[in-house]
Amino acid sequence: MRRLLLDTHVLIWWLADDPHLGPRARAMIADERNEVYVSAATAWEISIKRALGKLDMPEDLGPVLEEEGFETLPIAFFHGEQAGRLPPHHRDPFDRMLIAQAQAEGLELVTSDGAFAAYGVRTIDATH
Repeated sequence: MRRLLLDTHVLIWWLADDPHLGPRARAMIADERNEVYVSAATAWEISIKRALGKLDMPEDLGPVLEEEGFETLPIAFFHGEQAGRLPPHHRDPFDRMLIAQAQAEGLELVTSDGAFAAYGVRTIDATH
């Protein structure tokens, strides 16, 4: 069993059945033996992009995630402190939160963002 945290673009690719999501990553997400998490930071990022007209996604992602069998990961105070302490390799606050959560919770980040490796967090290349 693996414990996976989906980067925002990976969740979007999954829900849209986008071919950018590679077969290996897709199989890992689909594997019912794995625990798949979606961060509150992802919901926040998607909500902002949807409000700006940059993204067409359901307004209420909760039921969609439940239907997919994904777990939601709240942002704890500790996560916020850890994200703020990360070195500035990555400036995106949403990605910094995902990195902090993956480190704190022992999760593997499914992403296509190569900058995550600088933090020593375990990643799975979403494009493979």
